[in-house]
Amino acid sequence: MDASQQEILDIFTRTRALLRGHFVLRSGLHSGHYFQCAQVCQNMAAVSRLAELLLAKLRTHAGLEFTTVLAPAMGGLVIGQEVARQAGARYIFAEKENDRLVLRRGFKFAPGERVLVVEDVVTRGGRVLESLDIVRQGGGHAVAVAMLVDRSAGTLRFDVPAVSLLELSFPTYPADQLPPELAALPVEKPGS
Repeated sequence: MDASQQEILDIFTRTRALLRGHFVLRSGLHSGHYFQCAQVCQNMAAVSRLAELLLAKLRTHAGLEFTTVLAPAMGGLVIGQEVARQAGARYIFAEKENDRLVLRRGFKFAPGERVLVVEDVVTRGGRVLESLDIVRQGGGHAVAVAMLVDRSAGTLRFDVPAVSLLELSFPTYPADQLPPELAALPVEKPGS
């Protein structure tokens, strides 16, 4: 693990975004790790540093210039705004309406507007895919996806470049198949 990866893990651990113990996840599966990115978003110095690191990683990819950041609510709001602020870009967000992400509040794209989609944590990629569709249907041009954490450990694929600060994939277990060291710990159900 390089120094920047260790710094990112340290930020998540220090802000209690990454916890170790025995957790029941929203899926009902059990895990020895729990990741709640909203915890890091309480600390604006940490958010600022993570955005700085994310932008530095984006700059290593030629042609990923953008003028607008689109973040899906709720998770992407804080990091999306900070990425936009540091990049000097316009910031807009999509929000749920009838269980689908939509642009509201008068947000629109200019034809061909170059848009970066920013999310906090991506597990299956559903909200990112919805956001990419919103950009295209609105006449914009999605140039990339940037995320703090890829919980698929790099298995997700989008039709634009995707950049993450950290790739995490923790083992999960059905309640009747817990390893002894996990079963010995008290159970927490933190929710999402």
